[in-house]
Amino acid sequence: MYVGQMWVRSLREAGLSMANNKRGPEPGSQKAKHGGQAVREKYGPEFYSKIGKKGGETVREKRGPQFYAEIGKKGGESTKRQQGSEFYSKIGKKGGERGRVVPQNKE
Repeated sequence: MYVGQMWVRSLREAGLSMANNKRGPEPGSQKAKHGGQAVREKYGPEFYSKIGKKGGETVREKRGPQFYAEIGKKGGESTKRQQGSEFYSKIGKKGGERGRVVPQNKE
């Protein structure tokens, strides 16, 4: 066991992780940030849109649209606890100041 513990420690010191048995750098580490930059440079920002959309569609198929309503409600409750109800008043006023965009008829 001691050899295994030394191996794990050396991985951590190198900025790598065994979390969830995934290979690669520790999330949030400098090495992980560099990896993300390399992917962005190689594939471009459209890549992230594409994989995000694919992931969202998969979640929708597996969990259904009700899942999004549930997590939205949880997120709203969390924001209200952290920011206070005045926060919603503030952002509502900001949205109202922008005004509504009325679509023009295209003839």
